[in-house]
Amino acid sequence: MADVLRGISLIETLKESMENNKLSDVKEAVEDLLISRINLAVVGDRGEEKACFMNSLRGLGPDDEGAAPSPSPTDPDAVAGYPNPKHPDFRLWDLPPVPTTSSFEPEAYMSKFKFLRYNAVFMTSLQTPQPNSVEVFLEALSVQRQTVYFILFVSVKDTDKSLEEKRKASLEVLKSQGVKHPKVYLVKPSMLEKFDFPGLLVDMGKDLPEIRANALLFALPTLTPALVTQKKEAFTALVWAAASLSGGVSAIPVPLVASMVDSNIAVRILTKAQVSLCLDDESVERLARQRGVDSTRLKELRTCVLSLEVTKGEVKKRLAAAEKDLAPVSSKFLQMAIPRHARTASRSFIAMLQALNGAIDEMAADAEKIVAAALGEGK
Repeated sequence: MADVLRGISLIETLKESMENNKLSDVKEAVEDLLISRINLAVVGDRGEEKACFMNSLRGLGPDDEGAAPSPSPTDPDAVAGYPNPKHPDFRLWDLPPVPTTSSFEPEAYMSKFKFLRYNAVFMTSLQTPQPNSVEVFLEALSVQRQTVYFILFVSVKDTDKSLEEKRKASLEVLKSQGVKHPKVYLVKPSMLEKFDFPGLLVDMGKDLPEIRANALLFALPTLTPALVTQKKEAFTALVWAAASLSGGVSAIPVPLVASMVDSNIAVRILTKAQVSLCLDDESVERLARQRGVDSTRLKELRTCVLSLEVTKGEVKKRLAAAEKDLAPVSSKFLQMAIPRHARTASRSFIAMLQALNGAIDEMAADAEKIVAAALGEGK
């Protein structure tokens, strides 16, 4: 399914597709959400801070396999791509800094580095944005591209006073060049949970189409308990689409087709949830290593069996239990059971919805405990 227009709820769009009997659109949305395609570009000097920032966005430390190196071996005028080891369709692109020459043309820079191919762009610097970077930002706005953000890196030498001075000076530069509503985000590359990065995610969630915003949340490491909650909420549309698909497939008069489709989709969704919530052994061990805590202690906090491993047997058991003993459901959910012509749609829809939401709630609870423990006990 193509990107949903900004401001339009993905669930409402999917509901309309089901009401119009467009099951293929819902299937496409499920695949798009599961694949999580998103491309982010990072513009700026190729120093230690930029490399650390790109690694932190992927949950990596400097010594982890696939980490962006510093100094960068990339040609100064070339683009380097860094895939996410757990989310192969989430890619970061390291773009060269914007030239400081007086003869600079923003259109040429944007064309050369295919600026508009990225879902969002981070304009990074250690000091105030230089004028040509602001020109690129304004040019992006002129072509209806609003997902460009100015980031000031926080270094170990910065103090509260120096950071506020840098922010103030940066805002003045943006205003002087005609940016109507300037905004600058302070980000500490090695600790994204600090300063303005959580707020940046909130703003990106408003600016990006919902499918892309969800894809970003799915791929980011679990930085804070609040981000775990955001991730859980991002699965809402995917779970709803899968439940609607279950209701639609249940109308097919072929024995066992519905149950096979349900279990296959459920396994894929819950596997994605496990990886997104960083509950697999590798992710927990990496978090423990980065925070200087005992990985065994963090692993013991996983009480949901799906947090350890997503198996088809466990998923089928949960789906069967939900189908057998449906909890009382509000009339709102009953009204959402689509397609209307399928007699079993309501029951199949609700069973799938409850089974998946219940499992994700349990897994998210484990993730919150792990993140809280790592942040509380870490160095």
